[in-house]
Amino acid sequence: MSDSLLAKKYVDGIYIPAGLIVLGTAILKREFLHYAVLVAIALGAIKFIRTQPKKVLKPDAFQEFELKEKTIISHNVAIYRFALPNPSDILGLPIGQHISIGAHLPQPDGTTKEIVRSYTPVSGDHQPGYFDLLIKSYPTGNISKHMAGLAVGQTIRVKGPKGAFVYTPNMVRHFGMIAGGTGITPMLQVIRAIVRGRKAGDTTQVDLIFANVTKEDILLKEDLDALTKEDKGIRVHYVLDKPPADWQGGVGYVTGDMITKWLPKPAEDVKLLLCGPPPMVSGLKKTAEALGFKKARPVSKLEDQIFAF
Repeated sequence: MSDSLLAKKYVDGIYIPAGLIVLGTAILKREFLHYAVLVAIALGAIKFIRTQPKKVLKPDAFQEFELKEKTIISHNVAIYRFALPNPSDILGLPIGQHISIGAHLPQPDGTTKEIVRSYTPVSGDHQPGYFDLLIKSYPTGNISKHMAGLAVGQTIRVKGPKGAFVYTPNMVRHFGMIAGGTGITPMLQVIRAIVRGRKAGDTTQVDLIFANVTKEDILLKEDLDALTKEDKGIRVHYVLDKPPADWQGGVGYVTGDMITKWLPKPAEDVKLLLCGPPPMVSGLKKTAEALGFKKARPVSKLEDQIFAF
């Protein structure tokens, strides 16, 4: 994240104070003017350095971050906003990567065990001072259930970045994406980066199939619809297993016919991104291979045509 040197925070926090020091000295003690200029430059430089974004993530060490805000989306889904140490801090998470959340949780046998799970924030480094996590809590979940019980002011342990995928502008001509449930989070992260990068020349096209059980289960639908309205290079195709009577989208599980109809054909400048429940991802890998995509590895690499988060 880079700010113009004429940004308001620099004008108000550096240029005006420095100018007042020099102007005041010129009026009251003109013989000290050159010292005043040096002091103003030194103080301005210190202030400038302190206002630059600092990446806080550490890949090999857990750090604690405080829950600042909790926004309930539904009975089992919420967006959790965690504060970074300083307002100008950023996570330092490359687009497409995720973080690990760890917690020592009680087990049925009475012992305590450290459980670690991966999550992709729905915020980005262009939003300093905090990060947002969209989490669906399951009755049998470990970290997700732990998160649901967090109160504002409590902390979680985080480390990262993790993951083999890093998005760079125009890395492919066209992304096909298939997400199930909370698997939408890495897809949304990449899509938002593409839309932000349009002015700088990012021409990447995106077709996303987003599968859910019911209409009420569709997470971040307003955000996705706003992005498709704003950017004609982004298209979202919704699929429901249990649709309402007036449903106009896809019905059932994601099939080869849906992939053929809505997603780009296999090509060297096309990549297929998958994220969702493991059985869904496993089945989609086989379906995509049958349609001509290169065979997916058990653990995806950045260069793979089929990449599973």
